[in-house]
Amino acid sequence: MARARQERAENTRQSILDGAAAAFDAAGFGSTSLTDISRAAGVTKGALYFHFASKEALAHALTEGQFDIASALSDVERPGVQTAIDLTHQMAHSLRHDVRIRAGIRLVIELGSFTEPDPTLYNHWVSTVRSYLAPAQGRGDLKPEVDVEKVSVLVVGAFTGIQITSQVRTGREDLHDRVADMWTSMLPGLVPPRRLGRFEPAGSKQLRASLGLGAASRPQVSVG
Repeated sequence: MARARQERAENTRQSILDGAAAAFDAAGFGSTSLTDISRAAGVTKGALYFHFASKEALAHALTEGQFDIASALSDVERPGVQTAIDLTHQMAHSLRHDVRIRAGIRLVIELGSFTEPDPTLYNHWVSTVRSYLAPAQGRGDLKPEVDVEKVSVLVVGAFTGIQITSQVRTGREDLHDRVADMWTSMLPGLVPPRRLGRFEPAGSKQLRASLGLGAASRPQVSVG
């Protein structure tokens, strides 16, 4: 009986998160009420308050959930430049297909940039990208003069802007192509010319296969 109750409670919690994600994704934090969320989740307000004390608590849970994206790459033996590229494509895929991730990213942009400025979430992504690029520089895959910290900030900022632009222009239909364009433009300034051919701006074959993206035509990367 106790296990059954726990399972029901967890199912309700997940339903609430799904409902909140759909509501936040559609209308944003400020325009979404707890009534909207309970209706979208198909639960009573009492059930909602049992699991989450406030709308802010729900938003926090959804923004934290986006960090699960990086776990998909946790088994990479030698993280490096391609891992950073693949991370951005993994995020692009999640934004297109996972309403929780879309809501989480929207909340990060809305709350983290305007309503309650807080760099924590952005700093987490910067740190993740840096953890991939730093060992790459040690192996000679990044030019020695490249400032890994600054490049990591640039990657996170560029991806944020690209995904917003893609959302407005095409509903993110072209997001993978735009991310590939980003890396095609950036890689010649980061990677020694003799090593440019090692990296796939459109994502590694393994990642594309796992996401069901199929083979990609290789973008032309100029060596200057």
